[in-house]
Amino acid sequence: MSKGALEPRELRRVFAAHPSGVAVVAGLVNGLPVGIAASTFVPVSLDPPLVSVCVARTSTTWPALRTAPAIGVSVLGAHQEAVGHRLGARTGDRFAGISWRATIDGAVLLDGAAAAFECTIDRHVDAGDHEIVLLAIREHEHTEDIAPLVFHGSRFRALA
Repeated sequence: MSKGALEPRELRRVFAAHPSGVAVVAGLVNGLPVGIAASTFVPVSLDPPLVSVCVARTSTTWPALRTAPAIGVSVLGAHQEAVGHRLGARTGDRFAGISWRATIDGAVLLDGAAAAFECTIDRHVDAGDHEIVLLAIREHEHTEDIAPLVFHGSRFRALA
């Protein structure tokens, strides 16, 4: 194992050795879907039911999304790589061509996801150049037959 400097570029490369699932975090803001792709989705607690995502302080989408009354988290399936790319883009209409639905309270959930959660923001935790957002789960759904989309080595991958 080689040791490297704690430079952001090198650290990002090392972090990429850890595979993670891919989730879309989205809600209605002024009646329109607003969302981001996150590879930092983590289940946190069963009681109370909590999940978390980490959001970069440089995000231009999160300031609007955090005002949504409800937040949807859709765990992408292996068949949704194009969705991951679209929602991870910095420009353009991220929801163009993507099938989604909104809950009564405005959480946006993607059709065809492996799992989905309707949440509200519980609290924010400062964490360096990111913000850890704890989300309280209000509702959830799951489809067992869908294999997950994985982010590893700075690319999307499917499990074989």
